[in-house]
Amino acid sequence: MLEEKLHLRKSKPVLAAAGIIWVIIGWLYTQHEQSALAEQAFRHTLLEFAELMLFLLVAMTYINAMDERGLFNALRGWMIKKGFSYRQLFWLTGFLAFFISPIADNLTTALLMCAVVLKIAEGEKAFINMCCVNIIVAANSGGAFSPFGDITTLMVWQAGKVDFFTFFHLFIPSLVNFLIPAAIMSFFIANKHPHKDSENSFLETLTYKEGAFPILFLFLATIASAVLGHVLIHMPPVLGMMLGLAYLKLYGFYLRKKGIVDLKKAELASSDFIGNKDENPITKVPLPFDVFQPLARLEWDTLLFFYGVIMCVGGLGFMGYLTLLSESLYGNFSETVSNVSLGLVSAVIDNIPVMYAVLTMAPDFSNGQWLLITLTTGVGGSMLSIGSAAGVALMGQARGYYTFIGHLKWTPVVALGYFASVYAHLWLNHSLF
Repeated sequence: MLEEKLHLRKSKPVLAAAGIIWVIIGWLYTQHEQSALAEQAFRHTLLEFAELMLFLLVAMTYINAMDERGLFNALRGWMIKKGFSYRQLFWLTGFLAFFISPIADNLTTALLMCAVVLKIAEGEKAFINMCCVNIIVAANSGGAFSPFGDITTLMVWQAGKVDFFTFFHLFIPSLVNFLIPAAIMSFFIANKHPHKDSENSFLETLTYKEGAFPILFLFLATIASAVLGHVLIHMPPVLGMMLGLAYLKLYGFYLRKKGIVDLKKAELASSDFIGNKDENPITKVPLPFDVFQPLARLEWDTLLFFYGVIMCVGGLGFMGYLTLLSESLYGNFSETVSNVSLGLVSAVIDNIPVMYAVLTMAPDFSNGQWLLITLTTGVGGSMLSIGSAAGVALMGQARGYYTFIGHLKWTPVVALGYFASVYAHLWLNHSLF
């Protein structure tokens, strides 16, 4: 929670905690000659992490590959070239964040849209802060109705609590969560245009490379493989994702072979060839595609944090703490009140441990309640800048423009959208409860 102030990566304390918890468990169970029980529990928890980690690894690799091919830069370039007004830019980045995040994930989408705003509205502190709040709310809302949009929805889907297509019942509530704060904030935006600076040299760099759209198509095919494999043959979604990684590697092999041929032709065509990190500066021939570069650029801190959280909560669950918590939480309050409250808690505590704790408690929920806890933990983090990975990332990317206090000013508006989305879900999807 103090990552912003301490500049200590959040993976470090949870990795240490996970190790300490399981060492204590192993030592105590060995003393009572029950080490096999502790080992079995550890392996079970580790398998849960492995499935989710490999799933995320493939998804992140595809996103980084599309980024390396310049697909996102081309989108940024198009938006900058169109010359939208501030109000149009506010709504456009919001809607794009809402509709891209169900596929790309909320963190990547928020970073992409923030980069656009920073480039176009440079120096406009109040506007950039407002846009960042809107982008975070939109990205988290969009991620809540898709298993691919957020780690918490992915966890619920992989655990088999909700079918793939059932998540789409959250589309309208998620849209409500985005639209209400956005509509209120838009009244505070001056309807003017950004300064027309010369950006030709910048726009020249925002073109996509060969293979950008085929890789996008392969990513969609990978998602289809994961969904169909889960629905038709009842295999874990990670099987389809790893099959999709093979699609990318095979296509990467084709691109690399073709790129090497083009590079050799360029060397022969120019006696002044000087290779550098990106391309031949004279012939402008990009270096061959390497599928391991997107792999190397993964958010390893996020994956390690994910490991630490799952192993910590798994250890506490094995010892019975989560059973006590479940009995006190869901035994004394209604399921709806408890799930809405946990959404508010996720604004302070990261939503991943909150969701994994609920999954480990394994309460006997209806589909409606599983969707409710998915919605509340997914969008509840939007109320504070530290409440979601997207918010923490944007505080770093837009340092000086988007701050904790700047977000806090709009928290009542975001909270209004949160409670409206909960009401919309309870009203529209009452048949699922």
